[in-house]
Amino acid sequence: MFAVFAQYLQQHAPFTPNEIAQIEAVSVVRSVRKRQYLLQAGDIWSYNAFVVNGCLRTYSVDAKGAEHILNFAMENWWIGDRESLTTGHPSRYNIEAIEDSTVILINKEDFDHLRQQIPALHELVNNILHRSFLASQNRIHSAISYSAEEKYREFLLKYPAIALRIPQHMVASYLGMTTETLSRIRRHIE
Repeated sequence: MFAVFAQYLQQHAPFTPNEIAQIEAVSVVRSVRKRQYLLQAGDIWSYNAFVVNGCLRTYSVDAKGAEHILNFAMENWWIGDRESLTTGHPSRYNIEAIEDSTVILINKEDFDHLRQQIPALHELVNNILHRSFLASQNRIHSAISYSAEEKYREFLLKYPAIALRIPQHMVASYLGMTTETLSRIRRHIE
């Protein structure tokens, strides 16, 4: 399983074989069954997690019991709670496998050490954080500016593979609408 992660790293930055070996030495492969949690709200997140295969979601549950999906992650994506990782505070989020999944976990201390020792990893992480910030900024813009139909069309355009793999009620939650609204939109545009 580490070979998938190594291939991802080498496609995104110039790592030496020794650097890949250093990363492998601190990597833990973890299998997560469908509906199993990788993180539960109230726990402290202390890893950087790379999705080797499968699909996971990050979500919170409000006081009324409604789920609000923050994001999804599938093969070759990263997942975690950056706030809990950075502050050491308990997470507000759950991370749950939508499908049987495999992730590579590297604890915070080891990952920070690797970033200091391996310039290519430091640069890769900075690029990921920049892209993540832009994605969050675009998501906020669409949430406050787009109609429900525009949000759904944009989701299909940006994430066609996810749209095929996850239940419609999760798509609706991610887009901030009811399942009924999403069904109506889908009937209208398909």
